[in-house]
Amino acid sequence: MVHIRKVKKSEEALLHNLMQFYIYEFSKYIPKIKLESDCTYKPFDLSRYWEEETHHAYFICLEAEVSGFALMESNKKINTVLEFFVLASYQGKGFGKTAARKIFKAFEGYWNVSQIEKNQPAQAFWRNIISDITKGEMEEVYENRVYVQKFHTSSIV
Repeated sequence: MVHIRKVKKSEEALLHNLMQFYIYEFSKYIPKIKLESDCTYKPFDLSRYWEEETHHAYFICLEAEVSGFALMESNKKINTVLEFFVLASYQGKGFGKTAARKIFKAFEGYWNVSQIEKNQPAQAFWRNIISDITKGEMEEVYENRVYVQKFHTSSIV
């Protein structure tokens, strides 16, 4: 069974380790992403996920096994998926869709989910999921080389 669980501050190193795979995958779309001198990718600054009430980090799990992560921001006006990743061996099996639905349900209200222009697999993933779970009750905009799907959780079926 797929579930999401909040990443604890004590698990920050684990999240950084998992994010190495995410950054590697993302480097296909942003050639400026390069390895550091120690052959790892520069880690994200994750401090806000433990210091600010508006930022949330979740592990995506299949039973007890971590299979991905989601980083998001929520405030009184809008919720935003900042980063979302499912390991390749778990992709295409519905785990990402289930995790996304759980995240959307956990934070009611308006949502924005964005993807860069070059990341066509992410665009297809989010369009399909959001259109499916909202029965098409979404809007998509394209601005500054970024696609953004907008919807409200009241449209989730």
